[in-house]
Amino acid sequence: MAEAEGTTDREALAQDIFTERFLIHRPLMQALEPHGGAGPPVLLIDELDRTDEPFEAYLLEVLADFQITIPEIGTIKADAPPIVIITSNRTREIHDALKRRCFYHWVDYPSAEREMQIIKVRLPGAPERLSQQIVGFVQKLRALDLFKLPGVAETLDWTQALMTLDRLELDPQTINDTLGTLLKYQDDIAKIQGSEAAKLLADVKRELASAG
Repeated sequence: MAEAEGTTDREALAQDIFTERFLIHRPLMQALEPHGGAGPPVLLIDELDRTDEPFEAYLLEVLADFQITIPEIGTIKADAPPIVIITSNRTREIHDALKRRCFYHWVDYPSAEREMQIIKVRLPGAPERLSQQIVGFVQKLRALDLFKLPGVAETLDWTQALMTLDRLELDPQTINDTLGTLLKYQDDIAKIQGSEAAKLLADVKRELASAG
């Protein structure tokens, strides 16, 4: 645009363009800015393993010194460090340099009781017996050697699908027809469909009956 207007002084243009006026403050920078005494902000970096390695490298300065260096502008440093929470599903290995800047905490799958509570909160209209069978079935799946174990999100998706189908309890045919909502890899589906699903369901129903 400047060239079209006949302006050729590149140094003057650079001094005008590379300023705070043209800087877009995205979440990383927002987390480093003052927040008026409201306490440190919480920065969530979700599923870091799905980003690329250059982004990991970019985070090293943020996590080590709570600052971002912009060559054309300078260094922007937080007055008070934000609380940073990073999650990873281990689809790839995170670099050791980044791990050294973090406290590690493993979040396991919820217990059956906890998963029932989650269903009641997120899907309050789900039938009690159906929810119990769903949770029991999913808990047994997680004990198997599958490529991708179902998470809580899949439990909720499956429950919602069965509610849409007006199911009040599980049966082998329903499981076979809807297993793709719960398992996301064909090899896992093929391994469970049919007799294995029927066996797992029978075990779940027997345990629920024993528990009264």
